[in-house]
Amino acid sequence: MSNTHLDFINSFTKKGKIIENLDRIKTLMQELGNPERELKFVHIAGTNGKGSMAQMFSEILVDAGYKTGLFTSPYLIEYNDRIKINGNNISDDDLEAISREIKPVVEKLDNYQDFSQFEITQAVAFVYFKKQGCDVVVLEAGVGGLLDSTNVIEKPLVSVIGSIALDHTDILGDTIEQIAHQKAGIIKKDCPCVLSAGNDMTAVRVVREKAMEAHAQLVIPNLYLCRAEKWDVFGCKFAYKGEEFQLSMGGLHQINNALTVIEAVKFVAEKMPLTLQNVKNGLLRAKLYARVEVLCKKPLTILDGGHNADGMKALAKSLEGLSAKPVVAIIGMIKGKDSADAIKQLIPFVDEFICVDGFYPQERSKAELAEIITNAGGKAKVSELTAEMTLEKLMQENLDGVNLVCGSLFLASKIKANMLKKQGE
Repeated sequence: MSNTHLDFINSFTKKGKIIENLDRIKTLMQELGNPERELKFVHIAGTNGKGSMAQMFSEILVDAGYKTGLFTSPYLIEYNDRIKINGNNISDDDLEAISREIKPVVEKLDNYQDFSQFEITQAVAFVYFKKQGCDVVVLEAGVGGLLDSTNVIEKPLVSVIGSIALDHTDILGDTIEQIAHQKAGIIKKDCPCVLSAGNDMTAVRVVREKAMEAHAQLVIPNLYLCRAEKWDVFGCKFAYKGEEFQLSMGGLHQINNALTVIEAVKFVAEKMPLTLQNVKNGLLRAKLYARVEVLCKKPLTILDGGHNADGMKALAKSLEGLSAKPVVAIIGMIKGKDSADAIKQLIPFVDEFICVDGFYPQERSKAELAEIITNAGGKAKVSELTAEMTLEKLMQENLDGVNLVCGSLFLASKIKANMLKKQGE
């Protein structure tokens, strides 16, 4: 992040000072004239699936003709891809201009150095969406929900909570109950909420209690009314409540994400008219880098950023139907994740793991990762090449099998950026 348009954002730390309440983001929003109060929001939290659901929502709303802002994290190719309108990244010039505009406002606040890059980026996004006259903003929470800075918004059209699993346990707590409490923190008084189906009953109870307390209508999609007709790495086809839907995103888990969106979009439609056809078109059009993404069909090469047990389980489910062999996975992971638990989900489907590093400052070393995989019952070796070169070599050697890159969104980002660069040369 050395570009001049990012100098201001880059002057803050990634995590900022530990958040105990939302006072500092509320103060900043107030100083900026509370741009969030002039915007409509779809607010999305959850451990896995947030990015996919945000993309689906964005495509549906764009198809219905609405000027749609999208705020997501982390970025995959460039920092600007965290802030989009109708699928287009904020320009360097706009990012620079708004950063310049909010810099003096931020710097006059006491202890302004406490802010994180996420909070400052969110402030830039809200000002940008307001200036551009967005009809609606799809807002993805960063970590958790209750104390996430996106929770400064007051009355979303709908709050959406995806899968709830153990992740960021150092921040959110180390039980499903504690994590569910944080995610349920986005539920607002009298604002409807949709929770993804298939969650742990403990998580469902916590969310249900919070919804009742807030007099918020809670909807959980009914899986008995869904018939999955096809799902593989190339996409999905399913019927729900008698209607047929198709997804371009691969993996059975994407059907679950889509059901959540289908139910949640009904609440949006009460305030912003849209049709069933808009929903179908948007779901089909939605695509996301590094979510069971097919980079190449021959040899079959898949990129996935899932990094926790839940994410790896979803990836494993997508590999189930593939007959091509061998399946070779290039894997890199970051520290602070329960790597062994995550890797165990993949071991039955992967013939060999090739461990890489050199993609992120807080990564696990490839030797350490190989040891974790071996101890978990998998076959692993370390690569002496960069991740990008390891993939190039594998694609030349494993022509009839499946080549997979997985374990970290940061690794996926590096691989994807390198591929795009090569395609542009």
